[in-house]
Amino acid sequence: MKFIYEAKRIYINDDRGQMIAEITFPLVGDNIVDLDHTYVSNVLRGQGIAGKLMEEALKVIEKNGWKANTSCSYAAYWKDEHPNKAEFFNQV
Repeated sequence: MKFIYEAKRIYINDDRGQMIAEITFPLVGDNIVDLDHTYVSNVLRGQGIAGKLMEEALKVIEKNGWKANTSCSYAAYWKDEHPNKAEFFNQV
């Protein structure tokens, strides 16, 4: 499975070039992004893909010195389940 990286977006395409999973994190302030959307197609559900997208997004966030808000319900859930990653999240 190959992650494709764009500015503030990471996604996966299938063999036909159709997007089947993604996470987006636009800038919303000075050095603050918002993890605002995760999507995983039914063909990939149950394989931990959303969590892998979160991990990849956090790598980009860390590299850029950003903090993250979580308006996406999955991102908020993931954050709560991974207190060891608290340093990456904006404390609002």
